[in-house]
This record gives sequence, C-alpha cells and structure tokens, in this order.
Amino acid sequence: MTQKTCLITGATSGLGRAAALDLARQGFRVIIVARNKEKAESTCRRIRHLTRNEAVSWYLCDLSLLGQVRNLASELQADLACLDVLINNAGARFLRHQVTPEGIELTLATNHLGHFVLTLSLLDLLKKSPEARIINVASGAHYGADRLIENILRPEEYDGRKQYARSKLANVLFTYALAERLKEQGLNITVNAADPGGVATNFARNNGLIPWLRHRLYYLSKRQLLSPAQGAETITYLASSPEVRGISGAYFFERKERRSSTTSYDMENQKKLWELSLSLSGLKTMN
Repeated sequence: MTQKTCLITGATSGLGRAAALDLARQGFRVIIVARNKEKAESTCRRIRHLTRNEAVSWYLCDLSLLGQVRNLASELQADLACLDVLINNAGARFLRHQVTPEGIELTLATNHLGHFVLTLSLLDLLKKSPEARIINVASGAHYGADRLIENILRPEEYDGRKQYARSKLANVLFTYALAERLKEQGLNITVNAADPGGVATNFARNNGLIPWLRHRLYYLSKRQLLSPAQGAETITYLASSPEVRGISGAYFFERKERRSSTTSYDMENQKKLWELSLSLSGLKTMN
C-alpha cells in the first residue's frame, strides 16, 4: 500500500504532537510545520524513536506571517508528489493586542488567515491524492463568538478572549465555505472541523501563568480536562478512519458529528469571511 502523507501545523507540542505521533504509528509519512528548528528536530527524533517510522520530517514556518506561508507552500509543491491529509492545527490565544509586520492582528493571522492561505495554496497537491482530507482544528469556544472576526488595528477595541472565540468561529465558517466550493468543483477532497475539547497542554501559557491556570481549572471543574492524546483522537479519526470517507463540511466532537453554532451555518457569514480572507491575503480565488 502506498504510504500516505500528512502535513500538520503546530506539531511540536500538545495536540499537534499527539496527533503526529498517532499518525506516524499508523504508518503515515508525517510532515510537521513548526516555528522553532530545535523543537522541530527534537519532536521528529522522538516520534521516529517511539514509532520506528523514519518517514517523519519538518519544515519551518511562522503561520502568522503570510510571506512565510507562501514560501512554505512553494517548498512543499517542489518537494512532494501529492498530499493526502492536511491538518490545520496551529493556534494561540493572545490577551494583549499585537499586529504582525504585515499589518494583520495576530490572533486573526495565526488562527485563521495563515491556514486559509496554506490550504488554498496546497490544493494542487491535495488534488493529486485519490482521497484527500483537510481537518481544521476548531474549538467549542466558537459557540461564544458574538460576531465575525475583524482585523482589529486599534488596541482599545481589542478583547483577547472575544477575538479568540471569533477566530475559532472563523475555523468553522472556513470549513463549511471550503467544503461547498470543493463540492462545486467536483474535487475528491473533504474538509471537516474537529473540536478536541478541553486539553491539558501549554496552550495560552504565553499570556502568563494565571490565565493558563484559569483555563485548566475551568475544564477541571467541569471534569472535562483531557490529555493531549485524548484530545487528538477526533483529529486523527478524521484524518485516517474509513468511517468518515466522503463526509465533508461537518463539525466533529468526540469522534461524532455535532451541530456547531447557529452563526456558523449562516451563508452570508461564510461569504463575508471568505471575502475578508481573500482581501487580507492578496489571493484572488481558489486554485
């Protein structure tokens, strides 16, 4: 059987690393995308050691910088014959307002726009797979989004928690909008959103110890704090299970299809996000 290739972003820790480890154990050729060379090399060595799968490699890219994302896509197009699975996992919560050197608010750039550009830029590689799958790692936080995400450039208008929820809504809206476009083009590529639940990782540690502890205590109080391996189960299920073959444009939690927020099904919201993403990224349309 031909070895399938999976690309996963944000895979040097937490959910991403757990998913990469599981897929390597299943025999996938695993390519991780990371910002730090030392962490990338260390992660790949550990996965190879634990799985005895030598087909584990890495590329460097900061997903918040669209220039780097375009360069990554060009490298992958030159190096790979095809891509079977793309897992858009990298994400972060920023309580303090920050803008990238390209003029994009950091939460928007990291959690949505970088993956938007990466996904559309890799469609030609995904088309070459007989059965390609895209998994966008979302979050239950999207249920609390009060409106669509915007490119907030004024610090006084920024609320980190609200912007994070909006970015997770963007993940779901993007999933549904892309699924419809792939279907219209008759492409054998599925795309689904995965909600991993509350996971015990270093997520949000960049904001300081107290916010990170609050995040953990919230899920502990609900008795819903999962290990990274448990949280990654839905992600790897969507990446590899024959049970979801052909399913596209769905939201999954605990390996089952669930209903996402009412806002996420609004076609006008999907259209507005798509147009905003094209405008900010400079992309014209899908490949």
